Amino acid sequence: MALRIFNTLTRRKEDFVPLVAGEVRMYVCGVTVYDLCHIGHARSAIAFDVIRRYLRFRGYRVTFIKNYTDVDDRIIRKANEEGVAASVISERYIAHYQSDMASIGVAPADVEPKATEHIPQMVALIGRLLARGVAYVVDGDVYFEVRRFTPYGKLSGKNLDELESGARVDVDERKRDPLDFALWKASKPGEPSWPSPWGPGRPGWHIECSAMSMQYLGETFDLHGGGEDLIFPHHENEIAQSEGATGKPFVRCWAHNGFVNLNSEKMSKSLGNTLWIRDMVGRHDPEALRLYFLGTHYRHPLEFGDERIGESLKALGRLRALVEEAGRIAAKGTPAPGPDGGLFDEIAAHRARFEAAMDDDFNTPQALGVLFDLARLLQGARAQADDGRLAAGVFLMGVGELVTLARALGLLEPGGRPERPVDPQLKARIESLLYLREQARKQRDFAEADRLRGELTELGVTLKDSRGDSGGTRWTLGS
Repeated sequence: MALRIFNTLTRRKEDFVPLVAGEVRMYVCGVTVYDLCHIGHARSAIAFDVIRRYLRFRGYRVTFIKNYTDVDDRIIRKANEEGVAASVISERYIAHYQSDMASIGVAPADVEPKATEHIPQMVALIGRLLARGVAYVVDGDVYFEVRRFTPYGKLSGKNLDELESGARVDVDERKRDPLDFALWKASKPGEPSWPSPWGPGRPGWHIECSAMSMQYLGETFDLHGGGEDLIFPHHENEIAQSEGATGKPFVRCWAHNGFVNLNSEKMSKSLGNTLWIRDMVGRHDPEALRLYFLGTHYRHPLEFGDERIGESLKALGRLRALVEEAGRIAAKGTPAPGPDGGLFDEIAAHRARFEAAMDDDFNTPQALGVLFDLARLLQGARAQADDGRLAAGVFLMGVGELVTLARALGLLEPGGRPERPVDPQLKARIESLLYLREQARKQRDFAEADRLRGELTELGVTLKDSRGDSGGTRWTLGS
């Protein structure tokens, strides 16, 4: 069966045919690093982590790029509030992001480029747009002229005239058209800037992803992903400026994950209803969290609820129990040959069903159903092995296949709950609070010690106080 993916550009499922047979080049928009990451970021990261994993499971050589937007109005604003360089803010939250991703089992991309490290590529791309007559300069700013790109709106389905009259468009009298968007912004006091032929300044948001994706994947590549909130204007503008510069199709297939809702309301920082990844990992098993996310198709909205993750943990426990049982059998030595009771064929049939589900636009809910069907089959096989009607080795083989399929989804990974690295600034803060708490305990100021323990808990720290003369306190993050 051919792998089929719902292409946002064409609004239908299509057979996925990479430009180069056996290779997939994919780009996913990363985060703007000015704050901690919430479970909406987790949902997107897990969705595309699974897509990458499954493509590799299927035998493709995957080149996966995910960027950091490390220059932005919000980063600059926070830097000015704290009286530090913008790079201090961006590096702080890149470290937080990497820690959060590790905690939920999301592997790093093959390349994770930073916008500020690719300014020359952005300047060169803007130069190509000016040379082709689809961009113009005003007072050191450079704008893309939307009406010079006639297919504009093909990804989002937006109508130009309706957009122009809409309230979402910023008004700037210097623009030729209210829809035109910034490729380059002239420098302002208190902002970082870089040299360009149009004067010092910094790139616009949209040009960053076009330049970075083309740097690593070429002018046309296979798959571009991100949250559905990025379809317009970000991805629409990426297409316009990329194809406006090259005259070639930019991306063959676009994939977008749905929102996370809390109490039937979209989660967003502006609404103040965000749930931070590190808080959720502190309360829940990360693999159970992943399992819960995968229980909803990536394109559909996900209604989040803590109590439902408990159900996912119970289901995950059934899989882990089988793996543990297989480990106990294997530790006793190689089982003797014996009858398979037709189990080989049944396992092969489950694998085929799993692949059919995932080949249908990465249908993880159906794939998980197959996984748990296989688990029930293996539980029965274990009982048959006990009474001699089935070889224990066949059971072991079946559990091995279960693990293989689960790992295509990022489940049942070695070690279960991955350790997450702690960024240096957070570690220093934790250790400072630990020292103050220890001093308070020595002075028998238990009220202050409890207060400091509460502050550590708010940071996601779990304390384990040692008894006896050895004393000391061990701590873990998000456990």
